[in-house]
Amino acid sequence: MSDVPEPPTSRGMDAASETVVGTVAEPGEGADEFVFVAPNTVEVRTGEFVVYETTVEGESRDVLARVTNAEQERGLPGEFLADPGVEPETVADALGVPNGNVEIDRVTARVVGYFDAEMATFANPRSLPDPGSRVALANDEFLEAVLPAADWEDESATAHVGWLLNRETKAANVFMPIDSFAATHLAVLASTGSGKSYTASVVIEEMLRPQSRAAMCVFDPHGEYDTLDGMRKDGHASVFQDGAYTPEVNVVTPDEITVAIPDLNYGDLLSFLDKPSDKMKYLLQQAWRALQRDSNQISVRDITSKCYEIDGQDSDTAGALEWRLNRALDRDLFASAARNDLTDLVAPGQVTILQLNRLSEDDQQMLAAALLRKLYEARKDAMRGDGDDLDFPLFTLLEEGHRFAPDGSARSLPILRTILSEGRKFGFGVGIISQRPSKLDADVLSQCGTQIIMQIQNPNDQQAIRQSVESAGEDVLDELPGLTPGQAVIAGDAMNTPVLTRIRERHTRHGAESLDATSEWRDSWESWHAERNRGVVDPYESDEEVDETPL
Repeated sequence: MSDVPEPPTSRGMDAASETVVGTVAEPGEGADEFVFVAPNTVEVRTGEFVVYETTVEGESRDVLARVTNAEQERGLPGEFLADPGVEPETVADALGVPNGNVEIDRVTARVVGYFDAEMATFANPRSLPDPGSRVALANDEFLEAVLPAADWEDESATAHVGWLLNRETKAANVFMPIDSFAATHLAVLASTGSGKSYTASVVIEEMLRPQSRAAMCVFDPHGEYDTLDGMRKDGHASVFQDGAYTPEVNVVTPDEITVAIPDLNYGDLLSFLDKPSDKMKYLLQQAWRALQRDSNQISVRDITSKCYEIDGQDSDTAGALEWRLNRALDRDLFASAARNDLTDLVAPGQVTILQLNRLSEDDQQMLAAALLRKLYEARKDAMRGDGDDLDFPLFTLLEEGHRFAPDGSARSLPILRTILSEGRKFGFGVGIISQRPSKLDADVLSQCGTQIIMQIQNPNDQQAIRQSVESAGEDVLDELPGLTPGQAVIAGDAMNTPVLTRIRERHTRHGAESLDATSEWRDSWESWHAERNRGVVDPYESDEEVDETPL
């Protein structure tokens, strides 16, 4: 894939297409719903956008509505069709209704509103269409222009994430304004195998294109995102390169990941210790405060030495702390020097991918807590004029977000709550990716202003989304179980109304394909069989006594 569509430049096109799909029959059950009758020769599926004309304060307006349900209005009587000796055409002729494939659908639509150019969003006309009003499909170009909450007249970049699901492939592009979701946070929610990491990679690709050149950091617990390095290949130069600019992809492998002990706080240290007494806690707090005041290079030996210095060389409390601290921190994961330069980790036009797949879940949380806290403090200092380490906005994505922000407690949860509630004013955006929305902290989920929601089958996860995602209406959420991989509902701050979307193909190779188990089994068996024939493996001819202990 190499074609990159250009975003709209204005919204001055006709709202309605030339395809009339039905006639308004009556009001619907809801206060903002109406029913129109349509022949099934034109397919009008749930999630489709239609337009009708009405008068608002003396001015003619084209009002957009979203189809919420379609059902057959009239079919042939089952009593006749149950008799295989009677042809359906005979029944239709007898009833005086169209035969063949022509039937009538009752379609329910919910009013979205007419587009108010001054407000740059939809306004409610506060009236339903009159019975007899014609209903037409919305114009593709109009939908491209008005669905995103974007200002097409400024130079803000947009992310092309796919196409409208109910239209022909590539007929109507779906764009998301990057500034919007980067400032008010993003959630990508989907059952396993529905394409959440694929979709997140599409978002990363768009944010690293020349028009945005984002500064990004990805917490990658499964090692799935290193294939984004393909952005630097010559084959993708037309998409990702512009003059001297080529996105940097910094993949940090598990062997290279370290946590600076000075970047930990007292709470982090305390959480490492195995059942410390109150006396130990007090001593550790004194030692830690003294060390942080004196130096930004702190080793485990420094902590224990300070404890002995405060409590005496024969202190049993210091001895007990020494044993616990060595057990927790005397590992290659920890470094004694604080990270002073953050620009090697985050910089404009660079995505740093932290591969955490060999770290325990506890260590992943601890790393996220220490690093996010460091980055957040640097951003606050930069905004206040107290430092220039990170004098640019940054965006971080957390795959398996329920690990870092669970519905319960985790070391990384407090700082994530802080960034999600206050990060907007400091230019620190967060993206949460999760297959289990019900396992996410409710406050964290509700703070994600833009949502990309894919197939969700679990009722608990569906309920969590209903409770925390205000922007996605019931009619849209009802679609979640029926979505197939690669299809999504996009809602929230980045869109003027929820949109059913087919996610575009990635430019780079996907790094999270499911294993081809049967192929790997066959290959392993062939290898094992060949070795047995060479006498390397032959358990049945071995002279050794067979262990018959039940497994």
